[in-house]
Amino acid sequence: MNKLLSYTTAFAVVALLAPASKAADIVDTAVGAGNFKTLAAALGAADLVETLKGKGPFTVFAPTDEAFKKLPEGTVAGLLKPENKAALAGILTYHVVPGSVMAKQVVELSGATTVNGQRVDIQVDDNGVSVDGARVVTTDIKCDNGVIHVIDSVILPADKTIPETASAAGSFGTLLAAVGAAGLAETLGSEGPFTVFAPTDEAFGALPAGTIETLLKPENKQKLVEILTYHVVAGRVYSPDALAAKNAKTLQGTTIAIAPTESGASVNNAKLLITDLDASNGVIHVIDRVLLPTGKKVDAKKMIFDAISTGVPMYNAGHHEACASLYQKTMEQVMAATSDSEMRSHMKMVLTAVKRETCPMERAWTLRRAMDQMYVRLP
Repeated sequence: MNKLLSYTTAFAVVALLAPASKAADIVDTAVGAGNFKTLAAALGAADLVETLKGKGPFTVFAPTDEAFKKLPEGTVAGLLKPENKAALAGILTYHVVPGSVMAKQVVELSGATTVNGQRVDIQVDDNGVSVDGARVVTTDIKCDNGVIHVIDSVILPADKTIPETASAAGSFGTLLAAVGAAGLAETLGSEGPFTVFAPTDEAFGALPAGTIETLLKPENKQKLVEILTYHVVAGRVYSPDALAAKNAKTLQGTTIAIAPTESGASVNNAKLLITDLDASNGVIHVIDRVLLPTGKKVDAKKMIFDAISTGVPMYNAGHHEACASLYQKTMEQVMAATSDSEMRSHMKMVLTAVKRETCPMERAWTLRRAMDQMYVRLP
């Protein structure tokens, strides 16, 4: 308890006073403070003002004008250009966490998932609290739709895809070669998001002699696809959530077991070496062994049939968004596992299109038609 109190004290709690009748929303509070002009301009350029004036609640780690000045010259001006709107929105939403998280809660966290989808790291020490290395200088500025904590630097989300992140790490050459040979590079470089349990080069080297060379042959492409998709889970699954779930269904169709160990955690019989490496389209967990699928693989046609059988009554009952989400998840799983590059390319275009569709009914029907096409083409 004393430790928590000391951390909270080090957190330098300072509150902005507002009229007793009603606190201002996050945007108006920031504008009224006078030292968030760049942040306010960026929110406007990214069309996020109305969002952060909405019901929320939100927790915003707000960089000051001085924090924005620390960025390389020309960075802010470039981000404010209309053609960079998506990148700007990605950066700003990386500063926002759903819910109202006060200082006394923040100091108990090691990280938090942002509205951007990626996770920020939170560190507490004798000097206070930092978020992705940015020092928190003021906390608990209460707003009527959330809370603001002020930080002294702009924090930036990962901007490289899963293959690009793996390539930059330098220890996944065999994995990347296998992904290329299996025709999965485009899939793992798409919007996703995906969670990849990535074996190192040493992990592949531990396989029996000749295994890799055999798998990389064109005639063994489908087997290679099955092995690689057994390392991939749909969505961003960070380590705390993975451990809480205890297992996860892979894109290959069968499940992997995730469990705590005396020295950390394991996935099947592989040790988790590094966790929660963010990529722009997912997250990577590094493992020390190659996972080999066991058990019966889920039949792709059956997955589609079951999804439609479940989705139709959901749709008819008016649950259009839930139906569309079910169809989308099923399509992503089947698409990633198929070796039909033409079908996979077509499905990718469909998934990209539905993400721009705002009407749940239209999303559900677009996905349903695409799933019907997949069902006919699958063997």
